[in-house]
Amino acid sequence: MTPPTLEEQFITILRDHKKLIYKVCHSYTTNKDDFKDLEQEILIQVWSAIPRYDAAYKLTTWMYRIALNTAISFYRKEKRKPRHTPLEGQILELLADTTSERDAEIEHQIQQLHSFIEKLGEVNKALMILYLEGNNYKEMAEILGISETNVATKINRIKILLKKQFSHHN
Repeated sequence: MTPPTLEEQFITILRDHKKLIYKVCHSYTTNKDDFKDLEQEILIQVWSAIPRYDAAYKLTTWMYRIALNTAISFYRKEKRKPRHTPLEGQILELLADTTSERDAEIEHQIQQLHSFIEKLGEVNKALMILYLEGNNYKEMAEILGISETNVATKINRIKILLKKQFSHHN
């Protein structure tokens, strides 16, 4: 049996981790064009990093590290550009008309959470993505290159901040 080619490895990685890439892109962008640009940049980085992948690390950890580092760099670059205000409010109104009040309230809370997370710094935003994804502190520490204690401290502070923000808005 011959080992898989670089192209075959790339296709397999993308097929197995497309949701991870989607979540990172969605968390760091506010419009379709930026989403596509970031997605493409992550794919380029994955392609160029495949030959250096060390099987001693979990593939998911490796993917998160690439995706989040690329997103953070992208975010820093995009933050300097002037931004257009998204039509989120109008879109949410249209969606609320087609769903029940309960669904609209849940959707509103999710949008608020995304809005609050969007305002976090780059590392804290990455932590929240990983936390909401269900990663444990050890995995988050490996992906972000910080200690588990630092992960726990930052997450606790973010939770307190988010609770305060939700209570002020409700």
